[in-house]
Amino acid sequence: MAQPDTGCQVQNVANLATFRDRLPKKPYHTDDFGTGVRIRDVALAIQARYIQPNGPTHRYWLVYDVDRSGAVLDWYDRNAPPPTIVAQNPENGHAHLIYGLEVPIRTAPDGKPGPLRYAAAIDCALSAVLESDRGYSGLICKNPLNGFWRVSEWAPQLYSLSDLDSWLDLTPYSDKRKRLPDYGLGRNCNLFDRLRHWAYRAIRQGWPDYDRWFEAVHQRAQAYNLDFPEPLDANEVRHTAKSVAKWTHQNFSAESFNALQIARGRKGGVASGQSRRKGSEAELRPWVSLGISRRTYYSRKKKGLL
Repeated sequence: MAQPDTGCQVQNVANLATFRDRLPKKPYHTDDFGTGVRIRDVALAIQARYIQPNGPTHRYWLVYDVDRSGAVLDWYDRNAPPPTIVAQNPENGHAHLIYGLEVPIRTAPDGKPGPLRYAAAIDCALSAVLESDRGYSGLICKNPLNGFWRVSEWAPQLYSLSDLDSWLDLTPYSDKRKRLPDYGLGRNCNLFDRLRHWAYRAIRQGWPDYDRWFEAVHQRAQAYNLDFPEPLDANEVRHTAKSVAKWTHQNFSAESFNALQIARGRKGGVASGQSRRKGSEAELRPWVSLGISRRTYYSRKKKGLL
């Protein structure tokens, strides 16, 4: 493939306009990571070299940090989908590859976890194909709007998850019983799964009011988050904790738990009674279990054939 011009000329300004419109109202941003990040109104933050592309509850953009000099083009050699936007450092060629989604991914798992896991599998698979930096947190990316980076665009339209899926092999992530890798959206899924399984048991310890329960869930979520090589943003952790705390508090109670235990006890009693009856019948009428008549049973027994 002939290498296109990778200068500052932009091929599709509509994608950059979409990037601008989707920015959080008060994004994290910085010009120098050595001085830390700040939060300001988007009109001011947009002037920074680095900016937060996604809010804490929705993922509009999948961003990958590729620390190779040919990052602007080597996605093609790897048979990866064309990125929507590439923001490249002109000094070393390293770049952030930004994939725009038609429909944002809900990262606060207050609905069914299946769609989030599907998105996370795509995120992990694309990261593997690109061999991107798995230590990259994804919180802040090179800002393609301020003119500091060399910006190019490749995909004329935003992607659906099925579009990205068609480029990737999701087989390594298809077993839902296994944890996803602890990077990208895999962290969101793993935090949610680990937290909810803990919450299902922990809420039975005293059935606390919602405020105390949320605080306990939030503290547990923060502790689990520290186990990730690159932890999630604090706001994402809080939203996940809120989702789990709200659902368990609404759906678990001492009354419902006791009713469940009683129902299980009754079911077990019925099954036990049926088992005893079957056992008694087998002892009193052994010919039934052998599939022969009573007369044949005693005839064979008399002849020593049983």
